[in-house]
Parts: sequence; structure tokens; C-alpha cells
Amino acid sequence: MSLSACTSVSPAELEARLRLHRLPELGPARFKKLLEAFGSASKAISAPASAWRALGLPLACAEGRRSIEVRDGASHALAWLERTGQHLLMWDQPEYPALLAQISDAPPLLFVAGNPGILEKPQLAMVGSRRASRPGMDTATAFSRTLAGAGFVITSGLALGIDAAAHQAALDVGGQTVGVLGTGLENFYPQRNRRLADAMIASGSAVLSEFPLDAGPSPGNFPRRNRIISGLSLGVLVVEASVASGSLITARLAAEQGREVYAIPGSIHHPGAKGCHQLIRDGAVLVETIEHILEALRGWQRLPLSTETPPVRETHPLLLLLHAAPHTSETLAGTSGWALPKVLAALTELEMDGRVVCESGRWLARGL
Repeated sequence: MSLSACTSVSPAELEARLRLHRLPELGPARFKKLLEAFGSASKAISAPASAWRALGLPLACAEGRRSIEVRDGASHALAWLERTGQHLLMWDQPEYPALLAQISDAPPLLFVAGNPGILEKPQLAMVGSRRASRPGMDTATAFSRTLAGAGFVITSGLALGIDAAAHQAALDVGGQTVGVLGTGLENFYPQRNRRLADAMIASGSAVLSEFPLDAGPSPGNFPRRNRIISGLSLGVLVVEASVASGSLITARLAAEQGREVYAIPGSIHHPGAKGCHQLIRDGAVLVETIEHILEALRGWQRLPLSTETPPVRETHPLLLLLHAAPHTSETLAGTSGWALPKVLAALTELEMDGRVVCESGRWLARGL
């Protein structure tokens, strides 16, 4: 949330988390270990170095937490959060994306520019080659337009090629889209897509990153970024990719996270199709039309739903819960006893029917 909305943690705890987040050798697992061992980030920051070493943490982490650079970076992040439309989501807070929280290495902090509420909506990732062919770009555009028009939030990595085509196509039809960066939000890469990112933020979509605001484009950041793209999404569609493409990393991560993987086939003579063909051999859903995706994610189509998702009506179980009080999709899953993907499917139908609306990550009933 924005600084004014970070009411669930104290200012000292927020500043301490931002300091821990800047330590280069402190990934999600070590961040979680510190919070579990000391009970809070503020206690971890003030603990003696010997206590950190006893947890098996590198000496550089223990020494770096009190450096001027780390303190200044945290202060800068606090100032960034004071500006309109800039938010911080923390993995133990209710505003954190429910699907992403389920992965084993969920990022402890997410910086978000734009509308964080759309992260609770059903997302479909679209990824592919940075040097895509014209047919590949056209395919990405066509699929993104239709899927965004059907109510999916289109999620990708704001890279050149397929990613950019998917983001732009969603905007073109008035849909919503999420861009996940492999750099900090103040060190945007690639710069050629800066204008696209600004348009996404201005239109009610979002751009986010787990990295400190000033983090540069280190090669190791992009595979880490890919797990967030897949973790936010119900499935990943690979449009065009070589066998060495980072898109295959995203697809593999999606499969490990229990997400659906889709791949569009191409000519056996086109190098950009070989990665998709490999995915199909490995079990990805072969996609030639939008219906192939909708069939795999049963219950999404606006036509009559499967028996797994009740039809939209006055007595809809989720609608009854939302008339009582606003809920996040995760709390709805817990209260209703439904699996989270099933809850998201039903919420999409209710939203398209004008019965519910998502505001600041919480779903509200509309009307009586």
C-alpha cells in the first residue's frame, strides 16, 4: 500500500523492512528466516551480528544493515511512497496478491506504480521473444485483445517484442495489464518501453518490481522477475520463443507453481517456434484459438459456466458474502471453502455482470 495506508505495521517496522530489503544477499528465504527468528524486521535490525551469524546469514548482511547507503535507500523509498499512485505490498499483509503469496519464494516486498487493486483480478501471462517475427507480434496482439476484452488482466515483463505487443493490445481495447520489471521502478529497462509503462500507469493498470527502486538491469534479476509473472497468473501463454528463450524459464516456473502452460505452435522451419514446440512436447496445452485457453481454464467464458462454478444469480454464495462485508479474493476462498482459482473465476463473471467491483484489492457487492 502507499505510505499513508501502511497502517498494519509501525513506521519503525516499515523502515526496517525497507533496510533489510536493500541487503544484496538477503533473498526471500533469508528475509523470512529473520522475521521468524526475531519476530519483526525492527528487532532483526537491532539484533547483534552474532545472532545473525547464528542463523547462518552472511557477514556482509549483518554488517550492511547499518550502512549509510542502506539507510539512505530506505529513506528514499519512504519518500517515494508518499507520492500519489505509488504503493508497497508486503507478503504478510492482506493487500498482497493472493496467488503470488502461494509460491514458495514469494517476494517479501513489491513496489507498485499505478493501481494495485488489479493484482487481485484474474491474470493471464503472455510472454515470448524479444525479436519476434511480424506474424508472432500479430498473434500476440490478437490474443491479448480478445483475452483482455474477456476480462483477463494481461501480465508480462514489459520487454521488447511479444511482451510489449501484449501490453499495448490490452490497453487498445480498454483492458488492464500488469508489467513486471527486472529492475527497480526508478531505473526502468528497457527505456524504449518507458512511454508504454507510463500509459499503463495512467490508464489504471500497474507496473511493479520486487527490486529496490534504483536497482539496475542485472542479468540475474530477470529469471527472478519471471517467477513473479507466472506466480501472479492463472496460466502462461508462450506466443513465440526459441529453445534458449527466457520465456521457457517462465513456463517452467509456471508448471512448478501449478499454473497452466499454453504454447502456440509455428512452422518447423522457424527458430522462434522451436521453444513452443518443446513446451508442447513437455505437456503444454497446444493453442490455436482463444477457445483452447478458455477450455483449459473452465468457467471463464461469459457463456453458461461449468458446474464447477455456480451461475451468477441473487443467491450466489460469493455475492451473499460480499453483501455482508468487502473481502479480498483470498478471504473469500477461506470463508467459502472454494479453491482460489474457482473464486477468481466466479468473481470475474460477477464483475462482468456488474454485480461486484474490485477496489484497492477488496471485492465489494454492487446493488441489492
